[in-house]
This record gives sequence, C-alpha cells and structure tokens, in this order.
Amino acid sequence: MKLKTVFFILMLLACRSLHAQDLWNLLDSAQAPVKEFTVATFKTTRLIDQHTLETVGKNTLDFRISHRFGPLNSRSINAWGIDGPVDIRLGLEYSPDGRFMFGIGRTSVEKMVDGFLKYRLLRQSTHGGSPLSITLFASAYRTGLKDNNTAAQGYDKYKPETNRWSYAYEIMIGRKFSPAFSFQIAPWFVHYNLVELITDKNDAYGVACVTRLKFTKRMAITFEYAYRINEYSKAKYYDSMGIGWEIETGGHVFQVHFINSFGLVENQFLAHTDTKWNNAGIRLGFNVSRVFTL
Repeated sequence: MKLKTVFFILMLLACRSLHAQDLWNLLDSAQAPVKEFTVATFKTTRLIDQHTLETVGKNTLDFRISHRFGPLNSRSINAWGIDGPVDIRLGLEYSPDGRFMFGIGRTSVEKMVDGFLKYRLLRQSTHGGSPLSITLFASAYRTGLKDNNTAAQGYDKYKPETNRWSYAYEIMIGRKFSPAFSFQIAPWFVHYNLVELITDKNDAYGVACVTRLKFTKRMAITFEYAYRINEYSKAKYYDSMGIGWEIETGGHVFQVHFINSFGLVENQFLAHTDTKWNNAGIRLGFNVSRVFTL
C-alpha cells in the first residue's frame, strides 16, 4: 500500500513538472516572436521603367519583354503612336540565392546592350527587424550605333571603344506599409564616357520614386517619377514620369502604362527623356514578365 502511495505521489509531481515546463515554453515563445521578412513589396523587379527593390527568387530565371510605342501627339496618321517608332527590350534576369541578381538585355533604340548587378542589402522584417528594405544596383550599357559622320569629320566618335559605354548606379530604399501600399525612393547617378557637346557634363544625378497601390488580389495601380537635380546638358530634357496598371496572371505579370520616356534603360530614360506630358508627348507601353524556377 505504501509503494502505491509513493508511486502516485511521484506521478503527480512529474505531471506538475511537465505542466510547468509547458507553461514556460509558451511564455518563452510569446516573449521571443519569430522574425518574418516582408514579401512582395512590389510584384516584379521593375515597376514601369524603374527597377524596384525586388529580386527574383532563389534559382529563378525571369524573361522580360518591354515595349514602347510612339508619342500620342504623332496624330491619327500614325494611330497616335501605335505605328511607331517603337522601342523593344528583351531581357533575362537570374538569382542563385534570392538576394543577389544579375541580368542582361538588348534594346532596339541605340542598339543598346546592357548588363546589371543587384543585391538586397536589407530586407524589411517584423518583430524588431529592419523597418525598410535596401537594394543596391549597378549597370553598364554599350551602344552599337555607327558614327555616320566619320567620313565628313575625319574621325569616328566611337573610337576608342570606351566611348560607347555608360553606367548607372542606384540605392533603392522602400517599405511595404500595408498589403495594398508600397513606396520606394532611389537616389540615382548616370555617367557617360562620351557626350554630344563639349559643354555637356558627363554625369547626371537625381532621385526617383515609385509607388504601387493594390486594389484587387491580382491588380494594382503603379506610378513612378525620376527627378533630375543637376543641369548636365544644353539639350532640352524632361523628368521621366509614368502611370500604369499591373495585372498578375499565374506565372506572368503584365504591366500596361503611359509614360513620356521612349528609352527603356536607365542611361536613356533617367537623363535623356525628350518629350513631356503637357503636350501629349506621352507613349503607351507594356512589360511582360515570365518566371521559371530552375
């Protein structure tokens, strides 16, 4: 009888100990919540022309098609820009780990070939993590144009080879404020090895902002604006500004927009936008993104 009593007391004490341990575990989990990274601040790596802070996922390849029509003020004879001239870019982008990304592309205007590197330095997270995301971006561009004035002026302006090259750099800082609203600001810098006029400066810089407002599960309104700070050229250029509509359809993201820039890469649209909104110098364009997991 005594053995049964002792055994019962020991079992009771063990149950109380296990119950107390479970309470402590619950208390510890409540005091130390798991850090979670914010996802899909923007839906793709670009909004309209401007890069976003996003990179593609781990071992993911993104095939992108960008298309830009002529200006609306080209009148009905050109179907308000649909007949052209047009600018097309085909691009491939890949990330081995979801943070570091690289890509290449070919643009029809200026027969431009570009390559870029992109790295997510900080990612927005909950429970004491970073309140912002920061992504670094660097790119290089090579024009494939020929100098048609070589015979007349006695030299080829694209010799040496370095005269064909230009570069762009950005620091993208953004936050997803809610499931529906995201905002990003990005100081930018563009360097041209060759400029058209002796009075032109080789460097242009400014700041760009992009925002996305999601209004259904698969659709959003987008907006971007690139402000130029310095006077780097005597030519008449304007700030790039665009507004768009984004649709997600499975593995595709389709973006249609109106923007005053004709160029599709940073050394073209950030510093060399030559039409403006207030005289209908805007253009219809679209981007299509298709991702593949490798």
